[in-house]
Formats: sequence, structure tokens, C-alpha cells
Amino acid sequence: MKWQDRRVLVTGAGGFIGSHLVDELLHRGADVTAFVHYNARNDWGMLEGRYTDATPYLKVIAGDVTDALFVKKAVADKEVVFHLAALIGIPYSYVAPESYINTNIKGTLNVMQASLDEETTRIVTTSTSEVYGSAQYTPIDEKHPLQGQSPYSASKIGADKIAESFYCSFGLPVTTIRPFNTFGPRQSTRAVIPTIITQALTSNKIKLGSLTPVRDLTYVADTVGGFIRFAESNRTIGKTVNTGTGRGVTIGELADIVIKSVNPKAKIICEKKRVRPEKSEVMQLLCDNCLAKELTGWEPAYTLEEGLGLTIEWMKEHLASYKTGVYTV
Repeated sequence: MKWQDRRVLVTGAGGFIGSHLVDELLHRGADVTAFVHYNARNDWGMLEGRYTDATPYLKVIAGDVTDALFVKKAVADKEVVFHLAALIGIPYSYVAPESYINTNIKGTLNVMQASLDEETTRIVTTSTSEVYGSAQYTPIDEKHPLQGQSPYSASKIGADKIAESFYCSFGLPVTTIRPFNTFGPRQSTRAVIPTIITQALTSNKIKLGSLTPVRDLTYVADTVGGFIRFAESNRTIGKTVNTGTGRGVTIGELADIVIKSVNPKAKIICEKKRVRPEKSEVMQLLCDNCLAKELTGWEPAYTLEEGLGLTIEWMKEHLASYKTGVYTV
């Protein structure tokens, strides 16, 4: 697929991964409509301050994916739709589960229905490795059972099944990308890596929850590469495909890597309020990425250490934009 002048919609474009995807699509010459969540400040999220109304080949629209009429207008005349808009914080899903159902399931339904009505030629929608729950076996392939261990993961299972149903029922050309934990510049402190880095840069105390869960951490440029590859390949249509490195580290090991690089004097403190409910915590996520390699040739280009180095340097330069002393749910 040639991206030059191709009309593309990115929902969730103001988010962490979405903003990096917008960067890459613009770099490839696509005509990008960036769908950001409406707010009274007209804030573009992670696109703010990096692009303007005068940026060539970029149009930013503000709305809500739960509004079917707005979504239909946004999808109209687009050749490719990347659907990333979602509520993603697991701890906040304990507090506001209904909002996750509305945004993640209804929002996905609206995008799929609009894409069907508008005869969109290619859709890539976003899942998460959290839908697998604690691993019954590793590495985790796409056949692993789905387990709703948090309202967030349950809502994403529902969203994934909505997308699957539109492929099975109507032949909608949709692919579901299932990234394992993605990290990199611009990520908020509701994720563990920015939480560790920002604390290590400002304090000798690193406050974390459980240190034993294992995560497969993918640098954001590699995840974005997966979105692009999957959109370009007809072999992924109707399929759900993992992206991950196949390497797992515990949260404690991850913190040690960052501490040695940033602040060797720092000590880890386990804080009770950061520990998730026992049956909700996903203890092990380790990706089997064989299907992605087989169908598209995708594989990660960055090691964990390389990605952490780039992320640390970016956060050093943008530390003022973080509320380093606040626990973000």
C-alpha cells in the first residue's frame, strides 16, 4: 500500500500511541484526519504544540466516539481507519466501569458501523494483551483464552468481539492488532514505565504496587510499525494479531534497570494503594509474535534497553509536563 495522499482517519489521535501513528502517517505522505476527544480547552492531547491548523495534510477534529452521528461524519470518504480511541487505565476502570463500556464497546460499534456504511476499504482496530488475563501458558498466542480480570479488559474483549462480528457478518475488512505493553515518549504516568522514570528523576523513593507481575514491553515505534504493516496486508483481514517482543521482565526487574540508569540511590517502596485486587492483577504477559511475522514480516526493531534509553532522554527534557508526586489512576 502506498500512503501518499491516502485519506486516513485516526481515532484516539491525541493519545500516546495515536499521536505516534499520526507522526508516521504524515511522514509517509498520508492525508490524515486526527480524531481527538472533545474538551472545552480545544486541547489536542499529545498532538498539542507539535502541529497547528496550518500543518499540511493534517486535519484535527474534536468529538466523541460514543456519538454515532459524529463518528459517521468522521469516517465518511476515508480509505483507511485506524481505531485507537479508548479508555485504557485499569485502576480507573475499577472506579468508573460504565464509562469503559460506553467508550470502548459502543465507540467501537460506532466505528465499525460507520466503516461498513461508508464502505471503508481498510480498518485496523486496537485490542490489548490485558484481554488474555494471567497467562494459562506462555508465550501467549492468539488462541489463548480471553479473561475479563478488570472492567477495562472486559470492555476490550467486548470491543474485539464487535469488530470480529462485523467481519464475520458483513465482510468488513477489519484487522484487530493486539499490542502487548507499549512504552515510549509522551506516555502518561498512568503507565508503569513513566511512573518509574519520573520518580527516579525527582526522588530517591520509587513508589510502586506489586513487583512480581511479568510484562512484555514494546517500544512505541515498533507498535506503530505493526499498525502500518497490518493495514498494508490483506492477509491480516479478519484476524487478531499480537505485537510484542517475546521477552518478559518483572516490574521489579524493570524498576532496577531504570534506577541503575537514572538514579542509583533510589529505593523501591511498595505502596498499598497501587496494588491491584488479587484476582484482577494479571501476573504474566509474554507475547508469541509468530503470526505477525508469518503474515506481514513484522518484528520488533528496538530492545527494551534501547527503548528505555530513548524514553528516559525524552522525559528528562519534558519532566515539567508531569505531575511527579501524584499517583495517576
